[in-house]
Amino acid sequence: MTGVTGTPFLVVDDERLEANLARVADRARDAGVLVRPHAKTHKCVEIARRQIAHGAAGLTVATVGEAEVFAAVDEVREIFIAYPLWVTPAMAGRLISIARIVSLRVGIDSAEGARHLADSLHEAGDGGAPLEVVVEIDSGQHRTGTSPRVAGEVARAAVDAGLDVVGVFTFPGHSYGPGDTRARAADQEITALAEAAQGLRANGIEPRVRSGGSTPTVGFTGQLAAGVLTEIRPGVYPFNDAQQVEIGSCTFDDVALTSSSTVVHRNGSRIVVDAGSKILGADRPAWASGFGRLLEHPEARITALSEHHAVIDFPADAAVPALGSVVRVVPNHVCSAVNLVDELVVDDVRWPVAARGRNS
Repeated sequence: MTGVTGTPFLVVDDERLEANLARVADRARDAGVLVRPHAKTHKCVEIARRQIAHGAAGLTVATVGEAEVFAAVDEVREIFIAYPLWVTPAMAGRLISIARIVSLRVGIDSAEGARHLADSLHEAGDGGAPLEVVVEIDSGQHRTGTSPRVAGEVARAAVDAGLDVVGVFTFPGHSYGPGDTRARAADQEITALAEAAQGLRANGIEPRVRSGGSTPTVGFTGQLAAGVLTEIRPGVYPFNDAQQVEIGSCTFDDVALTSSSTVVHRNGSRIVVDAGSKILGADRPAWASGFGRLLEHPEARITALSEHHAVIDFPADAAVPALGSVVRVVPNHVCSAVNLVDELVVDDVRWPVAARGRNS
């Protein structure tokens, strides 16, 4: 590849990327919901533009810094910062600046947080750039979000504080796991959103936005969305990763991003490659079979990971890559891997990871 002087580096299969984008866009269209993909996975302007071209309503981001990066992209007209913000005076000013460029939506999950957001924006001088607000509910992950039972009360407090509440959202992060974990999380997501939406209506607020969805649960959208979901926010789906393969969200044929890595050591059925935690990330959930997988060798397992090396074991009767050969390693968690590099290699082109490091 042009300009690549050595391994490891992250490479994107453009054909698979395009197929993944089209598949989710088609699935959402068939289910009658919008796609507002989470850009924290790719952090890349080129991919954001493709998602918009495939019909995405806008982007979801994890931080104000990511929002600033993507607000500067002409094709992006709507951005959702999908977590309950606790706004400092400086952050309030940044939010107002973003809202003057794009339609901006933010999250809250408490009455206290709502009042603080309203006060902070007022003190900063919102200058005619109002934000939309959605109430986050906990549908089973037990991270952030309020109980669906009190979502209406939180929304009412936000409206009373002068905020424009447009609906509710959740993240079914507990969908990562084996067996029927994905299906159960998808069902809980829909149930929680429906209850929360009814709570808003009981408080005189129409929840026109009912936002959910993750890459593990997006496959259930058509079955469960009717009358509840209005949009989905999957993030991993443009690339997929080893976690998605192992929980059944995709197959190896759907994996579009890998680390191109060289075999630097071989001893019988064990090899070591030059891709460690500083390019793959170190994530390994308890149910995962290793620290990643090899795209062309699904029978192999990454059994140990250090900063710059991965130890990979093959079955005794398997064909083992030769010393000096290049293999494609699938990260467990692609979001972490992308955040470790400055660029992605796509054919003979390099795409900057524009929002890398924008963590606040």
